[in-house]
Amino acid sequence: MKKKLTKREQKALLSLFSLILVLLLGYIATNNQISDNNPIKQVAHLITGEQNSSKSGEAPSQWLVESVMSAEVKQQLPSDIKWNSAGAFVLAGNKTDLNAKIASAPYVNNQTKVVRGQKVPTVANALLSKATRQYRNRKDTGNGSTAWTPAGWQQVTDLDGPYDHAIDRGHLIAYALAGSLKGFDASTSNADNVAVQTAWSNEANSENSTGQNYYETLIRQALDKNKKVRYRVTLIYEGDNLLASGSHLEAKSSDGSLEFNVFIPNVQNGLNIDYSTGAIRVTED
Repeated sequence: MKKKLTKREQKALLSLFSLILVLLLGYIATNNQISDNNPIKQVAHLITGEQNSSKSGEAPSQWLVESVMSAEVKQQLPSDIKWNSAGAFVLAGNKTDLNAKIASAPYVNNQTKVVRGQKVPTVANALLSKATRQYRNRKDTGNGSTAWTPAGWQQVTDLDGPYDHAIDRGHLIAYALAGSLKGFDASTSNADNVAVQTAWSNEANSENSTGQNYYETLIRQALDKNKKVRYRVTLIYEGDNLLASGSHLEAKSSDGSLEFNVFIPNVQNGLNIDYSTGAIRVTED
C-alpha cells in the first residue's frame, strides 16, 4: 500500500515542480536554437516576459561604423582590424590572449572611471559557467527595470525601422550569462556594469547584423553545453566622452571550441550621436 504524502511534502513537490517549469520556460524563451516561430517558444515568451533574442535589424554601413574609428580609438585596439560586413570589426584574426583554463570559481570583476563627476564602466572580466547562467525572467529575480539611467542617457523614441528607440541600458556582462552568480548585481541599475548603448549595438543578433547579443548568444550556447568561458568586455572611450565609441568583446572557452575578438561600434542607422554628452539627433538617412 502506497504511503499518502503529507501536506508539507505535497507543497514541497509543488514548489519543486513550479521551479522546474519556470527554469524550463526560461530556457526555451532564451534558446536561440529554437525558432521564434515555434508555438512553444512563443508561449514561453508570453509567460516569462522574455523578448525574442533573434532581433537583428539592418546592420549599420561601413561608413557609419568607420565614423567612430578615430586614431585614438584604434590605438586602444589590436592593430589587425577587419570589417565583418555585418556592423562590427574582427580583431587580431578573431583570436584572444584570454586564458580560460584557470582553476577558479566563476566570477565577474568590474572596473570604472569618473568622467566630469559621473561614473562610467570601463572593463568587465568574467569566468562563466553553466552555474552562472540565468534562465529566469528579470522580474522573478528582483532584477527588473528601474528608473535609474547611466551617465549620458538622452533617450529618443518613436523611431522608424526595426528599433523604435535609440539607446538601451547596455550591460557589459549580460544578465543571462551571470544572473545566477552569487554576489553579482545583474540588475539594470548597476552603474559598474551598465552604460549607454545604442539599441542596434546591444540587441542585434544575426549573422548579417552582429551586435553584442549575437556574441552573447555564442557564449550562452557554450555555457548550456557545460563549457567554462572567459569573457572580457572593454568599453573604448575617446577622450573624456560620457559615451563609449564601442565595445571590445573577447571570449574563449576552456576547450577552445569558442573564441572571438571583436569590436562593436556604438552606432545605429538614422542617428547622429554626440559621444561627449550623449545628445542624439535623428538624421534623414
